[in-house]
Amino acid sequence: MRNIKPITDPSRPKVYIETYGCQMNVNDSEVILSILQDAGYALTETIDDADVILANTCSIRDNAEQRVWGRIDQFKLQKRKRKNVVIGIVGCMAERLKDRLLETVDIVAGPDSYRSLPALLEAVTPESPQMNVLLSHEETYADISPVRLDRNGISAFISIMRGCNNVCSYCIVPYTRGRERSRDAHTIVREAQELWDNGYKEVTLLGQNVDSYSWEDVNFARLLEMVAQVNPGLRVRFSTSHPKDISDEVIYTMAKHENICRHIHLPVQSGSSVMLEKMRRKYDREWYLERVDKIRSVMPDCGITTDVIAGFCGETEQDHQDTLTLMEKVVFDSAFMFAYSERPGTLASKVYPDDIPYEVKTARLNEIIALQGRMSLKSNEKEIGKVMKVLVEGPSKKNPEELCGRAGSNKMCVFPSKGEKPGDYCEVEVVSVTSATLLCRRID
Repeated sequence: MRNIKPITDPSRPKVYIETYGCQMNVNDSEVILSILQDAGYALTETIDDADVILANTCSIRDNAEQRVWGRIDQFKLQKRKRKNVVIGIVGCMAERLKDRLLETVDIVAGPDSYRSLPALLEAVTPESPQMNVLLSHEETYADISPVRLDRNGISAFISIMRGCNNVCSYCIVPYTRGRERSRDAHTIVREAQELWDNGYKEVTLLGQNVDSYSWEDVNFARLLEMVAQVNPGLRVRFSTSHPKDISDEVIYTMAKHENICRHIHLPVQSGSSVMLEKMRRKYDREWYLERVDKIRSVMPDCGITTDVIAGFCGETEQDHQDTLTLMEKVVFDSAFMFAYSERPGTLASKVYPDDIPYEVKTARLNEIIALQGRMSLKSNEKEIGKVMKVLVEGPSKKNPEELCGRAGSNKMCVFPSKGEKPGDYCEVEVVSVTSATLLCRRID
């Protein structure tokens, strides 16, 4: 059984990794660490000890990139103290900015070039920074067992595909992660089995659009079933679904297997069909609501979460109201909510003026956030009196004598401890709620 834990051997050169952005980036950092450990490096969690400092970056919004620019200044302080320190920027920001970053750091590596990191580190000198930002039509890192950075040893991510073919008009991902390609299904099942054998209780299958997964004769519904069959004690989650592609087959497969969690993250982005067309989402308001109705008709207890963009190009007050009314109709459990941030190089940046004033974007976003707070509370209130099976994550942040963990719907539960440890299951009854948490009593 392969060791999937970080090596911290003090005799090896040490690498420090900071991760920004989505779950996919977390998994990518685990792939990077696996590659570097095989090349003789060890992980350090202390930047002051690092021989190599890597930032695995996100370009989805401008503020994510600005954070990294600020961190580069801090990394350079380490280089002043220890001149041999190597600074690298990897991931989506590396792919987007390329030479601009190479002017300020030692190594720039895109999402498809992580295998080249040992060679780049070997070749780098103060006079010769190194860069590899070639995108691939084949790279999936399917043969690499990620070294898990999550210290709880309970939940892990499995990347099932890379890239994206949708080219939504606001999104930079197809330009930084390339075309869509799916992993060999057998390597995914092998990785899930490896995690179970190492004591993990939950896996999340990751892709920019998991519903378009396709490898030989295996579609996403079949892959879900294959992973669920690794062991009935292994919880299976997935993210992210695209409303245009989530199929009845996926929904019925979820309902069939008890260990596939009843939760779907289904980004809507806008409740206005006019905005959805401009965003190139390839569905309209009615299609989205039909998919929600189908999910709930098959799995009434399924949690549904979403993403919402406020103030996209040309958004009218009516478009904004359409978003609010859709949110009220669906009653999402929770949402990631953002004001539109134009990304250079996207279709929207070339075709549509970013014409919604900052003040209007902010006001609309605040309305969306306030409404979602009410909807989250409404959603949680429906859970009062229900019994839930919860996977323990650890002590509650507010009270160490209580435990916290997630139900299958992905809702956070807090309940009294009876000495359980992370990874144990508990049955609880919901007795009261907040907009973010289910407060429970023990029934076992």
